Amino acid sequence: MILSKHNIVSKVAGSESYFVVNLLSGNADLLTKEEADTLTKQDIALAENQQMVNDLAENGYIITAENENKIYRNRYFDFVDQRDDEEVQLFFVPNYSCNFSCSYCYQDEYTNPHQRATPELIHAFFDYVRKELPGRRKYLTIFGGEPLLNTPQQRELIALLVEKSNEAGIDICVVTNGYYLENYIDLLSKGKIREIQITLDGTKKIHDQRRFIKGGSPTFEPIVRGIDAALTAGFPVNLRMVIDKQNIGNLPELASFAIEKGWTSHPLFKTQIGRNYELHHCQSTPDQLFTRISLFRKIFELTEEYPHILKFYKPSYSVAKYLSENGTLPDPLFDACPACKSEWAFDYTGRIYSCTATVGKEEEALGTFYPEVTKNEQLIHQWASRDVTSIEECRNCSVQLACGGGCGSVAKNKNGSILSPDCRPVKELLEIGFRAYFGAELTIES
Repeated sequence: MILSKHNIVSKVAGSESYFVVNLLSGNADLLTKEEADTLTKQDIALAENQQMVNDLAENGYIITAENENKIYRNRYFDFVDQRDDEEVQLFFVPNYSCNFSCSYCYQDEYTNPHQRATPELIHAFFDYVRKELPGRRKYLTIFGGEPLLNTPQQRELIALLVEKSNEAGIDICVVTNGYYLENYIDLLSKGKIREIQITLDGTKKIHDQRRFIKGGSPTFEPIVRGIDAALTAGFPVNLRMVIDKQNIGNLPELASFAIEKGWTSHPLFKTQIGRNYELHHCQSTPDQLFTRISLFRKIFELTEEYPHILKFYKPSYSVAKYLSENGTLPDPLFDACPACKSEWAFDYTGRIYSCTATVGKEEEALGTFYPEVTKNEQLIHQWASRDVTSIEECRNCSVQLACGGGCGSVAKNKNGSILSPDCRPVKELLEIGFRAYFGAELTIES
């Protein structure tokens, strides 16, 4: 018998209790100090309490190497089968131009000034999807730039995307800054809208300092009207707050605003928090950026002081939120990168990309769908084969099945290789998560 390679053992933040999470066995438990010490020993044979060893073995924390390898293979094959059957998200960028001049924009270098989307290109996109992804369930996300610019030409293009999506039986999501959303409600109502994602970076004063019209005009009020109009029209709204050190302190106030507006009690309203970070080119104020773990430590501190935030946003803290809400762990995550598997991106230049993190970077293109179809099969295969079994650094990592290797684009930018890890602070997030979601149950004596 050996200790499972997939035990994640640590101490609950601010507590004398310990926890273990094992995504392979699907078990998680609070531990005594003796149990935690046993699960971190190098030689399990040295454990003195055999009954305790037997109890830990029942939950898969102690196991034979042969049995663990067999379970791993079976779970991996199940994962691949499920991934191959997943719905495909198709991102389409009709333009990179935008009416905003956000302080942290990473697409400000994307211009392609001599090209624009045409009806012929949109027809070619749907032809490509029909031929290349037959039989796969799929939905379309209209992305940008800002896709809902209020011009006659842009409205014609969006109307055509809605029309072609209806013909193909494809649902639509829209990622928009929300400024002109109110003007698009009638047009979008003609399609099957699955979700509209809108960014609001705080209450009026803070938001308008970060997300403003080119020329400096404020944007908060039109966005709020757009959110109200979308919910009234029956569109699901996903409100995204992009956070850095400049606006993190405004989270409690934004949460109060959303609660008072009645958004948080609306069945079609949800939220997410995005971390502002360097992506395609350097930020002008990198000292304002959070690391992943420092952001969630700060959010935890804020939720402790302002519990009403949890009505607006509940952090996942890796798998801790899922465990608290479902009483079980999610399935093992062998792959966190959907690129070229359940996600593809396309833009109005006729190029094909792996995902939203690479779309628009000409050097990252995988081929073209217009005016002719071309594909870099070798590069596509690299993206498609990326998971924790193909990344050397992941193979013996205890948190691999919670991390899934992270984002392939971030890994490539950081390490120069798609088949390298974008490591996530899983253990540290779980330490906070157990404190946040299981604090009242931490009664085990050490």
